Amino acid sequence: MKPILYIILLLLFASCKTPEARKPETVKSGSFIKESIERNKKLNKREYALIEQIISKDSSNTYLASNSGFWYYYDVKVEQDTITAGFGDQVNFNYNLKDLNGTTIYTSEELGTQTYIMDKEEVFTGLREGLKLMKPGETVTFLFPSQKAFGYYGDKNRIGTNVPLMSKVTVNTISKTNN
Repeated sequence: MKPILYIILLLLFASCKTPEARKPETVKSGSFIKESIERNKKLNKREYALIEQIISKDSSNTYLASNSGFWYYYDVKVEQDTITAGFGDQVNFNYNLKDLNGTTIYTSEELGTQTYIMDKEEVFTGLREGLKLMKPGETVTFLFPSQKAFGYYGDKNRIGTNVPLMSKVTVNTISKTNN
């Protein structure tokens, strides 16, 4: 009887051991991120080349490069020193959206007059940065690479994935806030 008791105790003792962690079957190498970076670099290079081609063919306008990564020219420039929009200021403006071939995506009539509170409401990155450059009464045409427009997701309506845009924007008024 004692040998059976020893065997049972030995089995119970062996079964009380803590479970061992399993080793992962796959190891993430970061290759997806590296591939995504390469894909985005190629996309940016193509879009910048297309924008540079448009600029080189348009001798009637003087294009300026913004610090934010888009290009623009003035259709109507206000020379006198007036206000520009800052954080929390209310900007009343009209704009349209076209692809870089000039095909209209949204007319200014469709979009209507917009009222936007700077940096407190959502508009696409390029438009937000472009509005900061403008004075009341100015009209500017912007060329936005896709990452400054609606990017990978588009607008889930008429603007698809990675579509660079052209936009003509007119600032009607800027109302300064007391910050």
